[in-house]
Amino acid sequence: MDRILNKKQGGGARAKPTMMDVAARAGVSQATVSLVLNGTPGVRLSDATRERVKHAADELGYRLVRRGKPGMPADQTLIAFIADEVATDPWMALAFDGAREKALEYGLTICMAVTRGDPETEAMVLNQMGRQLLGVIYGTILTRRMEPLQELFEHRTVLLNCYDAKRRLPSVLPGELVGGRVATERLIQAGRQRIGLINGQEGLDASRDRLKGYRQALSSNDIPFDPELAKWGNWEPSSGYEMTRVLMSLANPPDAIFCANDMMAVGCFDALRELGLQVPRDVSVIGFDDREIAQFTRPPLTTMVLPHYQMGEIAAELLIDAAGGLQVGPTQIKVECPLVERGSVE
Repeated sequence: MDRILNKKQGGGARAKPTMMDVAARAGVSQATVSLVLNGTPGVRLSDATRERVKHAADELGYRLVRRGKPGMPADQTLIAFIADEVATDPWMALAFDGAREKALEYGLTICMAVTRGDPETEAMVLNQMGRQLLGVIYGTILTRRMEPLQELFEHRTVLLNCYDAKRRLPSVLPGELVGGRVATERLIQAGRQRIGLINGQEGLDASRDRLKGYRQALSSNDIPFDPELAKWGNWEPSSGYEMTRVLMSLANPPDAIFCANDMMAVGCFDALRELGLQVPRDVSVIGFDDREIAQFTRPPLTTMVLPHYQMGEIAAELLIDAAGGLQVGPTQIKVECPLVERGSVE
């Protein structure tokens, strides 16, 4: 069963205060916030520290939901977060942060292991966890289908940014298709009718779904799909630059460009500037991912959030629910990619 989960988010920021926010306000670690708000006995913390944490939580309106679930094994307090790699992209780090904050709310510990997809390393990591292991979050840097390691079936496991084709394990994925449709519809709402697409690498799940969303939006608005306007890139600024030059050299060039990630949008901006065109007056541009750089382009880039932080939270929640006796089942949750309005679309 697929489930679409909407996570409302404006300007790239989370709508409600988090444990991370409380820790920053109080000048302590997230672990300290968890210990104070959970009332963990036997912990040596000064009264001043406890008061500072409580005061920060009150100021921000943060409320710890609960600690533990009925039926949760008392001796299983560890979640393993296994990532196939942590590259220069921030996605796995964001997902880990989301999972860690959710784990801390329940008084649980989470640790990350980067295995580069090596089955022997992954099996060794799981064997070392011992009886305290509550469950596993297995994440991949690229959204993709994968064949789960046999050892993963011996533990509570949630797949993050990847999925088992046989649906034997629950998975949490970004809503790429809907995100691609929303991005394209935003350009149509701005009055643009000839919309180019600079996509990522061909053959990847993210590229496939963003293309599907683009085509769905065109079809829903009675705009015919023109294959000349859809170009393949490689996620890097260089391909955004090169493909923008190709698109703008057409006899009938686009009046808007959907770049399937923000880095290609940076290259797109450079190419348009060289051609003497202004964003958004001459060409509207929208990106995807909401990287930090999107705030600092000129003009700031309108884009779609890639919701890995929320995906990490949800994956941890699924594990905790399962440990508490809730039958999670092999569901697939797709998390909404919210639109962040800035200045590159009009």
